[in-house]
Amino acid sequence: MRSIRRGTTLSYGEVALRVGKPGGARAVVAALNHLDDVPWWRVARHDGTLAPLVAREQARLLRAEGWKLRKRS
Repeated sequence: MRSIRRGTTLSYGEVALRVGKPGGARAVVAALNHLDDVPWWRVARHDGTLAPLVAREQARLLRAEGWKLRKRS
């Protein structure tokens, strides 16, 4: 997650691929629940939406990094 550029997101699946675990999106979600020292807010759902339980905090942290909310079509 630290290598994800500030203000951008990758999907859970993309993070799994980067660490050599294709199909490991759920494992990424589980790991993020236990890692406090990584920028978890830079990881979103595959369609670019934010996780409902943390969406407000996630959007706030991303906006602080220069992220702009994409309008859903």
